[in-house]
Amino acid sequence: MADMSKYKVLSKVNIPADVKTLDSHELKQLCADIREYMIDTISEIGGHFGGGLGAVELTVAIHKVFNTPYDLVVWDTGHQAYPHKILTGRKEALKSIRQLNGISGFLKRTESEYDTFGAGHASTSISAALGMAVARDMNKENRKVVAVMGDGAMTGGMAYEAMNNSGIRKSDLIVVLNDNNMSIAPNVWQISNYFTEMIAHPDYNKFKGQIWDLTGKLDQFGDRLRKIAARLETGVKAVVTPGMLFEALGFRYFGPINGHNLHQMIKIFEQVRDLKGPILVHAITQKGKGYKPAEGHEQRLHASTPFDKLTGKAYKKEGAPPAFTKIFGEALVEIIKNNKKVIGITGAMPDGTGLDYLQKEIPENYFDVGIAEEHAVTFAAGLATQNIIPVVAIYSTFLQRGFDQIIHDVALQHLHVVFVLDRAGLVGADGPTHHGAFDLTYLRLIPGMVIMAPKDESELRDMLFTAVEYKDGPIALRYPRGSAFGVPLKKGFDLIEIGTSEKIQDGEDVAMLAVGLMTNYSVKAADKLKEEGISCEIINMRFVKPLDTKRLDEIAKKHSKIITLEESSLMGGFGSGVLEYFAEKNYKNDVMRIGLPDRFVDHGTQAELHKLLGIDPDGIASKVKIFCESKSINHEVAV
Repeated sequence: MADMSKYKVLSKVNIPADVKTLDSHELKQLCADIREYMIDTISEIGGHFGGGLGAVELTVAIHKVFNTPYDLVVWDTGHQAYPHKILTGRKEALKSIRQLNGISGFLKRTESEYDTFGAGHASTSISAALGMAVARDMNKENRKVVAVMGDGAMTGGMAYEAMNNSGIRKSDLIVVLNDNNMSIAPNVWQISNYFTEMIAHPDYNKFKGQIWDLTGKLDQFGDRLRKIAARLETGVKAVVTPGMLFEALGFRYFGPINGHNLHQMIKIFEQVRDLKGPILVHAITQKGKGYKPAEGHEQRLHASTPFDKLTGKAYKKEGAPPAFTKIFGEALVEIIKNNKKVIGITGAMPDGTGLDYLQKEIPENYFDVGIAEEHAVTFAAGLATQNIIPVVAIYSTFLQRGFDQIIHDVALQHLHVVFVLDRAGLVGADGPTHHGAFDLTYLRLIPGMVIMAPKDESELRDMLFTAVEYKDGPIALRYPRGSAFGVPLKKGFDLIEIGTSEKIQDGEDVAMLAVGLMTNYSVKAADKLKEEGISCEIINMRFVKPLDTKRLDEIAKKHSKIITLEESSLMGGFGSGVLEYFAEKNYKNDVMRIGLPDRFVDHGTQAELHKLLGIDPDGIASKVKIFCESKSINHEVAV
C-alpha cells in the first residue's frame, strides 16, 4: 500500500477543518494528492473509481467553504464520494474499503458523522436534503444543506419529485449537479444531450466566432462589446439550457461551471452559501479526471477489481468460467435472433446486466431507460399490451424500486413481462445496499407471478427461453453475481414445465430442497455428510412459485426431516412457502430453513459472507448434521 508521506499536502489533512487552513497553492496540490492516492490505492484493492476522480475539486471546495459536519452534505449514491471519505478522517481506512470489516464503498451514517445520509441507490439526495432543510427550520437552526448528485441520477424521476417539492416549499437548499454526462454507462439524460448539442452547434459557434472577430478589431470599444457579448451569451445559455428547467422548478440556477477549476468552485460556493431559497449549481466534470485509462474508458473504470496502474487493465483470473451475466446476455441475443418480438430493457446498466451484448448486436431491440426502474417496469407493461415480449434486466436490489409497478401495472393486468434479476443473493463488496436479499419475498406475494432460480448456467439458458415462451402473465428468474460453474452448454434451448423440480440425488436420512446457487452447495455439503454416514436426498426445486407440490407431497411422506435452502431472506421466502404448504396439508415433518437472516448483511467477499452466515457447503453440512442428530425441532429457522 502507498506510503502516506509521499502525498505532500494530503499527509497533513485529516479532517475538513485542515482543508480550511490551506492556501490556494496547497489546495491545488491537495487535489493532485487525492487523485494520486486514489489511483495508488484502488488499483491494488479495487473499488469505485471514475466518479470519485471527477469529483475531487468539487469535494475539496465543499469542505473548504461549508462548515461540515454542522452543515449537512448529502451525496447521491456513493461512487463519487471517495474523496469525501479521504477528507473526513478515513484516508488510511480507504485501504480497507469494501473489504470484510473495512469501510463501506457507499455513504453510511454509522461510519462517520460526515455521512449525513446512507446511499447506495441513485436519485435520493435531493429528497433527503429537503427533509433535512425542513427539519433545520423546525429546529430553528442555521445549518446549510447541500445535496450533491450526478447527472446520471437526474434520469430518475424521484429527483424531479424532490425538486418540484423544494421549489414549492422555497426552502433554503443548495443542489450541486455534478455533470460528467455519465451515470455508469453513457448517460441517457435528454436535457444533457440538448445542452451539449446546442453549445456544439456549428451555427451557434459560427455566430460566436464572428462576433469575437469583429469586436477584436475595435480596440477598447471592442473590449466593452466583448464583455456585453459574453454576458449576452450567458443569458442565452440560461434560456436554452437546463437552467430554464431548473428555474421553472423554482431553483435559482448557476452555471454551467468548470468543475475542475478549484478557484471557481470555491468562489461560486461562497457566493451561493447565504442565498435564500433553492439553489442549483451546475458543475461540468470529467469522469476519471487525471487518470488517462479512466478518461479514455469511463464506463469500464466506473468500478473495477484490482488493476494495473500503468495500463488501467484489470487483472484477469485465468481459466475462470464466464459470468452468469455473460451467459444471460448471449442467450438473450440468441433468442432475439429467432424472435424479433423480444426486446431487452435496462436501467442504465447494460454491462452490469449483460444487455451490452444485445446493444452491440441488435441495437433496435435494446432499450436503456436511465436510472428509472419504475418507468422501466411500466414501459415494459405498455410494450406487453401490444404483443411485444419485454425482458427487463435489472439488479435484484434495484428492482425493489419498481415494486408497485410490478403489482399494479404488470401483474394486475396479467401481462407477459419477463423479469431477469442479476446479482440475486449476496453480491459481496457492495454490501447491504446492493445485496439481492429480498426478491423471493417481494415477488412471491404477487398473484400470478412465476419465479425461477437456475442451479447452473445451462439451466439459466433454458429458464430464459421458458420465460420468453411463457404467455400467461409475469415471470421472473434470478441468478447470482460472479462466475458460473463451467457446465457445458448445449446448442439451443429446452422448455421447462412450469412448477416442476428435478431430483439431483436420492437419499434416505434427510431431504434437502434447494433453489439456485444453494443446489450446488447442497451437493457439496451432501458429499461431506456422506462421510459422516448421513444420506441426503437433494431436490433442485427450480420454481419458488408455483411450488412443485407433487414433489413436496412425496418428500413429506418419505422423510421426517426436511431442509430448505435459499440465498435469500428467510422471511417470506422459499422456505416460508414450503412451510405454508405443509401447514395447509397438516404435515408434521421437522423442517429446518437455511438462508439469509432477518438483518442487513454487511460487505465482504461472497465466499467470506457465505462462511460467516453458515450457508457455504461446510456450514450447511454442520447444520444438517446437528439437525439429523437432534430430536424434533419442528420449523426451526437456521441462519
